Amino acid sequence: MAFTPRTPRVVAARRLQRRRDREATGRFLAEGPQAVREALARPGVVTELFGTPTALDRHPELAAVAARADVPVSEVTDEGLAALAETVAPQGLVAVCRHLDVPLEQALAGAPRLVAVLAEIRDPGNAGTVLRTADAAGAGAVVFAGEAVDPYNGKCVRASAGSLFHVDVVRAADPVEVVDALRAAGLSIFATTGYGDSDLDDLTDYGRLVGPTAWLFGSEAHGLPEELTAAADARVRVPLYGRAESLNLAAAAAVCLYASARAQR
Repeated sequence: MAFTPRTPRVVAARRLQRRRDREATGRFLAEGPQAVREALARPGVVTELFGTPTALDRHPELAAVAARADVPVSEVTDEGLAALAETVAPQGLVAVCRHLDVPLEQALAGAPRLVAVLAEIRDPGNAGTVLRTADAAGAGAVVFAGEAVDPYNGKCVRASAGSLFHVDVVRAADPVEVVDALRAAGLSIFATTGYGDSDLDDLTDYGRLVGPTAWLFGSEAHGLPEELTAAADARVRVPLYGRAESLNLAAAAAVCLYASARAQR
């Protein structure tokens, strides 16, 4: 019999929409077939898969992967799925997943050549989009530093489009300590700011992006904290050739990360 919104396991999973419950349990929700597929591809991450009969029929391969990994597959009614989903038109699948974050030292032990640091970024959509872009550009780690948004916020997970499961996710309380650790690991540190004294094109032309690089991105509303821009090796602006006042955070991050990716290749 399919679970309903009142079934205890659905009720328990629904609590993971709240940050305090995610922190208390070390679990979060991944919604939709793309996120579920990427979560299942990472062994040991998914602890339960909920799906409507229609969705499970449409994606039998996902149910089969879950079954082979001894992950419980629970049928839910449309109402039960709607209780778990945070989108207006859910796609019928929601996975309960374990937190993925690793200590910064562990992430750096893999000698990543590209790292994105999200410092004090509060908007989950922006954070998830930057995470997705960092993954696409080949970054090895994404650091959520200071009072940054929870990377397991539902909107952030959805905006990452599965990339949350591809890179090392780090949560660190002190952004300045993150910068110190990155520098000690041999990465050059570049802070993005519209008022930077270095031009991105110049960094590219002079070969400064060839080596291991960490990019610091701040909130769209307030930018980077002053202590972080001061701690960076360069304060970088993205050149604007037209009449736009500025780029939004996600666009600026994409330009910077891909500039490094191209230089390193």
